[in-house]
Amino acid sequence: MSYFSRLTDIVTCSLTKILAEEDDPKAAIEEIIAEMQEGLAAAQRCVSTSDANAQRLQDELSEHKSKIEFWMSKAKEELGGGNDEQARLALVRKSEVENLIAGLEREYTAAVATREHLMTTQRALEARLAEARRKQAEMQSGESAAASEEAQQEQEFVSTVDDSRAKQIEDELAALKRELEQKN
Repeated sequence: MSYFSRLTDIVTCSLTKILAEEDDPKAAIEEIIAEMQEGLAAAQRCVSTSDANAQRLQDELSEHKSKIEFWMSKAKEELGGGNDEQARLALVRKSEVENLIAGLEREYTAAVATREHLMTTQRALEARLAEARRKQAEMQSGESAAASEEAQQEQEFVSTVDDSRAKQIEDELAALKRELEQKN
């Protein structure tokens, strides 16, 4: 049985509701976690692909921008040599490259937006997976033992978070500590 048909189903699901409807919640949570892991792996591949696409477009833009400089200097050179027709042709080429760049810039903007959206989805999936693992730990070992298991799983989750996200989390944690100290 499949619990999720789309990645967004994982993000928007209510694990408590799903598990309450199951005859064997322990078996169900194992299947749910497996599906979430597959979904997360797919999301990671999508992020990687979209990142590569954005980088490729950025490289292509840089290459074409240097061509504009080339055609402009070529036009100046031809004009300086008294060859107006060749200067005109160089400016036509420059114009063609500028038009191409305009299209590539739109594609690049869309690729960056897609990458950011996919990264947000990936982080949401990671959070849901961590939640499912906590629920599984609660089911397997009861409430008191779940606390130590939860701490271990939280540490594993934090270690999988990318460096920039980890720094953001650490900054937020430090701010919360300062806030609590000020109240005391």
